[in-house]
Order: sequence, then C-alpha cells, then structure tokens
Amino acid sequence: MNTKSAWVTDDNASLLTDLYELTMLQAYHREAMYGSATFTLSVRNLPKNRNFLIAAGLADALHYLANLRFSEDVLTYLNTLPQFDAEFLEWLRDFRFTGDVFAVLEGTPVFADEPILEIVAPLPEAQLVETFVMNQVHLQTVIASKAARVVLAAQGRTVVDFGLRRTHGSDAGMKAARAAYIAGVDATSNVLAGSVYQIPVAGTMAHSYVQAHDSEVEALERFARHYHGTTLLVDTYDTLKGVQHVIDLAERLGNDFTVKAIRLDSGDLAELALNARKMLDDSNLEAVEIFASGGLDEYSVRGIISSGAPIDGFGVGTKMNASTDAPTLDITYKLAEYEGRGRTKLSPGKPILPGRKQVFRFENDGTVTHDEICGIDEPSIGRPLLQQVMKNGKILAESNRSLEEIRSFAEKEISKLPERLRELEPTEFRVDVSKKLELDRFTAAKEASGNKSP
Repeated sequence: MNTKSAWVTDDNASLLTDLYELTMLQAYHREAMYGSATFTLSVRNLPKNRNFLIAAGLADALHYLANLRFSEDVLTYLNTLPQFDAEFLEWLRDFRFTGDVFAVLEGTPVFADEPILEIVAPLPEAQLVETFVMNQVHLQTVIASKAARVVLAAQGRTVVDFGLRRTHGSDAGMKAARAAYIAGVDATSNVLAGSVYQIPVAGTMAHSYVQAHDSEVEALERFARHYHGTTLLVDTYDTLKGVQHVIDLAERLGNDFTVKAIRLDSGDLAELALNARKMLDDSNLEAVEIFASGGLDEYSVRGIISSGAPIDGFGVGTKMNASTDAPTLDITYKLAEYEGRGRTKLSPGKPILPGRKQVFRFENDGTVTHDEICGIDEPSIGRPLLQQVMKNGKILAESNRSLEEIRSFAEKEISKLPERLRELEPTEFRVDVSKKLELDRFTAAKEASGNKSP
C-alpha cells in the first residue's frame, strides 16, 4: 500500500512538474548552461467570450519559488527513475530558485500577448518552474476572469461562491474561492477558504434538511429558531407555498422572527421572485430579502436583473468555479532571452516577443484607452504594469499585499476599463507592439533561422 500523501506540500512541490522539465534540467546541468534566461508567461488569445482577463495566482507562484527544494524523499524517488544519474541528484540537493520575477499585480486586467509575468534566472531554474507557475496562474486567472463577469452582471447585488462541490479537486476549490473573491464576489460557502484566506463565509440550508422533517413548516421554523438572521430555502416542494410558510412563521414568532432572506433555487426565478416579493410586501415583510441560486452564470444573472425581478443576491456555483464556457486559456511560458540574446520561435501562429518586456497602459480621463508592449528599456508616457515582485529568490515586501488590498485594487482597475469591455458582448481592445520590439522579433527570427545544427 502506498502511504505517501497525495496532497501537494512544500516538501514535494518540486515533483509537481512535467518529466521533461527534469530531463531538460539535467541536460542543462551536463552542458553547463547556467546563463541568465528570461521566460515570459502570457496568453496568446482570449476566449471569444472574454473581453479581458483578471491576472491572479501570483502569490501562490511566488510562494512556490521561494520554497522550492528537493527533499530527501523526492531525491529518493528520482533515484528510482532511469533518466537521472547520481551526480545530477546530488546537485539537486542544494538546488534553489535564485532569480527575479517581474509581474503585473494580481487583480490587473490583462489582454492577449501581454506578459503576465517574466522570470529572469539561471536557465535551469527558470526552466524547471514552468509547469507549477503556469498551473497556478492559469487556474486562478480563469476563475477570476469568469467571476468578474458575474459580478459585473449582478450590478452591485450580492454574489456568493457556491461552487466548491463541483470544482475540479480540493486545491481548485480553494484557489477558485480566492480568485473569485479577488474579482469581487462577496463571500464563499467554502469554510476552509474562509479560514485560510479570511474570506467572508455564507450559506443557507439544503433541501435535505427540509426533507428530513415531517413537514416543511416544521423544518423552516426549527431552522429559524436555531439561527437568527438566517436564509430559508422555500422551493423544496412548492415555492409559493414555501413563501407562505415563511409569512405564517413571521406571524407566529412576532418579534422573535429574524429571518433575513428566502432562497429560490429552481423554476422561473424571475417570475417566482416577483410573486414572492408581492406576498412578502403585502405581509409587511419588506425587510426579508430574496436570494436566488441554481445553475446561474453571468448571462442568467443579467437576464434576471433585466426582467426587473426583485432579487437581492445570487449564489453562483458550477458555471463560475469551473468556468464552463471557457475552462482553459491558451497560456504559454516561453524562452524570450538567453545570455543576453533575444530568442523567438518560427512556428506558425506562435510568435514570441524576444527579450524582457514592459506593458504600458494609457488612460484618458480615468478610462483605459489602449496598451503597448515594449522592450524593457523603451521609454513611455504610459503606466507600467510589470513590477518586480521577487529579487534573488526572495519575495519583496512591497509585493506582499493582503487579499483585501488585491480585491480593492481589482475593483479599481476594472472600473477604469471602457464600458464596452465591462459588458458581456464580445468586443476588441487595442494592444500595440512597439516598433522596436517588432524589429527585435524580426532580428531574432532571422538569427534563429540561420543557426546551424551541431
């Protein structure tokens, strides 16, 4: 029986990589290729139903880089594989990440081909970390970008993350809650995420609680007596009868009635909300709110609000936390420079902008107009987005922001986007590449095509 833990920890994270990263690492070591390299992480193309992405996952990537080690257990396992020799494994014993990281801050809206982060480090170090860094930035950027659309569609109404049970694994459930909160979601049902990230937790009750009692009336009253300020689920049997049960409960309890909201989880949510609101208001229960859930996404939320339905908040789960309409991004991590020379690819449709880069954002009266990708030394009047967040393998103190600070930053940056980008309909955004950088790419391509095989 295998007794090893299946959970990723700081002790085994060095193995959470693709095998070819390790075989390349050994090859670089054998060839003494330790020169400085720059790798750029970016997304080639945005999904057709994303007008922008929200960069997320940097904090976890930096934690990994700062704690990267090859433990004795890891080395023992690698020694069982035929690809690796004893001298290489001994070299790994002292392996650490010693490089620099430049990145857009988490919560920044980003667009196609723009560097989300660049790693500058000795080639073996920069190569090895590819898989883990991509994994963390990819997932959280996917979820934050989807969640931002849901929050924008809700137009200021409460949005709660209900997606834990259908996310793709426990780590994804944790990171999805974090990413959604960055994007503006107000709370999560994920208690562990609430504990670890200090995200507000929220929840209601399940249909099984109602089913377990002899009657809906009994279930609703008992739950209301257990939890002051609770939300009662009213659609287990007949939604409007459930609403009436809540009204009757208010009459029985009098001043002891503290129910905050009712929850609608099935049927025509807009129509049911209209009828429920009238019933509650006619019974002097104007303070009782209406919360909706059940297979929601940004489009259904927008449709409900557009209909005039009096819904105060939404619980959004699977379609947000699994980003079902765009579950992956065309994310890449590519060598852009080695030993001071720009590197590129000639593969069709997969160009690489060589060298270290900077992204400048231009605004007019507080609204973003366009971005420009430039070489690292090019001057610009735009606002630079890439900042140094790690130096010599150490996380810089100024890059250690709280989740609340990241969330506030994201809200501010999203509000600066043109209104058309904040709508759900697809639209384009202008991203320029500087003339010098285009020339550098041409030069790098020319040099690459002229290389001779050894």
